Amino acid sequence: MFKRANAVQIRVSIDEIDPGVWRRLVLPTHWNLEHLHLGIQAAFNWWNYHLYEFRIGGLRYGDVETLMEDAADDDPRVFDQEEVRLLDFEQCSAFSYHYDFGDSWRHTVVVEEFLTISATPKHGTCVAGARARPPEDVGGVSRYERFLEIIADREDPEYAETIHWCGGYFDPEWFDLSVVDKDVRNALRSNVKRRLYQPKPKTAPKK
Repeated sequence: MFKRANAVQIRVSIDEIDPGVWRRLVLPTHWNLEHLHLGIQAAFNWWNYHLYEFRIGGLRYGDVETLMEDAADDDPRVFDQEEVRLLDFEQCSAFSYHYDFGDSWRHTVVVEEFLTISATPKHGTCVAGARARPPEDVGGVSRYERFLEIIADREDPEYAETIHWCGGYFDPEWFDLSVVDKDVRNALRSNVKRRLYQPKPKTAPKK
């Protein structure tokens, strides 16, 4: 007897950053776009306090009430994110997720594969990924590039202030699957708290 897919594997990557910052997630197919938003926030440890939207086939999806409050007269209509579930997509389809309209972090979401798991998943998981996401509120792609230049040069006049601002330590190559997977598993919890700063290694590099 044919069993319907109950999970979907997706790959989410942050646009315009090289080398790439990405996460591969396995999520329940019954999740809607609001759940996906929370899953992406957890996977990258974004703090979830800026506006966001999905762009799918030229249409905008998100929290209608929130987005329309800040909409200009000529902004396209926003469709309800809760009306679209992951099982509504086709394999290999791709769309955009935009977080923080100021810093403008654009993510590409690719639906890689639908899966049939023996026990229907109750939460999301992270199965792979690479590199740390930029610090929240760093200022966008160009400012992130400048941020990396500053923290790599202790002689830079902005070094002390910048390294303090990011918690005293930042490694753009950081990715810990166990930490990220735990975050994704807890993505839908209402009381979940995000880390303010990147976890430091057990032996931090000397400053």
